[in-house]
Amino acid sequence: MKAKFSPYLTSIADGMKKVIAILGEKYDYVSVLSTDSIGWGMQATKTVMTIQNETMTTERGNVIRVCKDGLYSEYSFNQFDPRNPEKTAKEAIEAIEAQLALVEATGSEVYKTDVLSNEPCTLMVEFDTEQTPEDCDQDKVMQGLVEIKEEALKLEPDLIEISVGLQSTHISKMFLTKNRDMRQSYVYSEGHVYPVMFANGKNVMSYEGKSGRKGPELINELKGVVKEAVENTKAISNAKPVEPGEYDIITSPEVTGLIAHEAFGHGVEMDMFVKERALGAKYIDKRVGSDLVTMHEGAKCAEDVTSYAFDDEGNLAGDVVEIDHGILKTGICDALSALRLGTRPTGNGKRENFEHKVYTRMTNTIFDSGDSKLEDMIASIESGYLLKGMSSGMEDPKHWGIQCLVSCGLEIKGGKLTGKVVAPIVMTGYVPDLLGSISMLSDDREVFGNGGCGKGYKEWVKVSDGGPYLKARARLG
Repeated sequence: MKAKFSPYLTSIADGMKKVIAILGEKYDYVSVLSTDSIGWGMQATKTVMTIQNETMTTERGNVIRVCKDGLYSEYSFNQFDPRNPEKTAKEAIEAIEAQLALVEATGSEVYKTDVLSNEPCTLMVEFDTEQTPEDCDQDKVMQGLVEIKEEALKLEPDLIEISVGLQSTHISKMFLTKNRDMRQSYVYSEGHVYPVMFANGKNVMSYEGKSGRKGPELINELKGVVKEAVENTKAISNAKPVEPGEYDIITSPEVTGLIAHEAFGHGVEMDMFVKERALGAKYIDKRVGSDLVTMHEGAKCAEDVTSYAFDDEGNLAGDVVEIDHGILKTGICDALSALRLGTRPTGNGKRENFEHKVYTRMTNTIFDSGDSKLEDMIASIESGYLLKGMSSGMEDPKHWGIQCLVSCGLEIKGGKLTGKVVAPIVMTGYVPDLLGSISMLSDDREVFGNGGCGKGYKEWVKVSDGGPYLKARARLG
């Protein structure tokens, strides 16, 4: 079935076009992004079941963007009467003119920017889904979560807590200008199994998740990771600390994705190039990894939680090859940064919601696969670790340092897994050194879209990342 486009957005479209026409008499450029996204989150723990009628991306509202004499301004609102577009246009003009007056009164330096392209485009995309969050049987979903929880407790009765959750969101967005009418609708879902044990005087836990551009039927995939989640938690409960040092490592696909996200995430978001805050700007067409490293970024290069048809500025989704056989070719860019840098937008202009400004943001960030088998990669290591379980990460775009917190490492000795586990693990390094050490990539790959990404300490959006198993050299502690 198709994820049907929002009837509400359809009902206000003509009124919004009249607002654009009125503002177009005064400003050089006018656009409106309207959103109507609904969803819910459900969770079953050892003792409690909860339902929330919202997710990270549920919203209903609008944002107007205008340009006048090289200066862009915005006005957001969530109340709109399509029978009286003049009222909204008047309120928008008053708010925008107050902004412009403040700029002039304070003597603020204005960064003059060209007028955005307004080429004609008419688009309606309703992506496929088996279910939508508004039409599914919520009682059945909750019962499924409870069954997964009970299965985990049967596998390990000593769990002090278990959280099994599922979120599903139906997103509808409409982007309008004088010449553009772009509409899209899609559903994404994400779920988790999160067991907790008490061992050796402390709580230990692991996390397994599933995600995709699909509906609440994702719960069927979640059932397949229960055993692994429980076994990982038990293994970590008996883990010893890793002896700090440099090791040969193999990263599982979720850790590979964490490296992709942190190494070439914010560091090649080109609004950072405008501000001269990213080292990546100086490495275009230079080597940043081994010949085996090719990395894609874009809403079209994978199908997961952030795989849309167009971004929040009306630019079509892309598939950008950021690294081609070890050479950094380009970054990703929102529309205004592209104008300022003399390049083209890549479909990566995203807002946290209609009340927040656009930034260059990641979508799907993934390493290409290689041609090796995991068993051959393990056999090639005399002493090292197979790293599993993504926890969190940080990067320094200005100096290209990276820090990844990994759930555990499985010891490898003489080309074989020994059964010994170390945890937790912090992997650190300088990005070109880490990527330059990659010597093997598996012939498969996975993509993960659980959680979100902030820009600085705020501006949270959905992202996904992943890739194959990769063999590299890294510092662990």
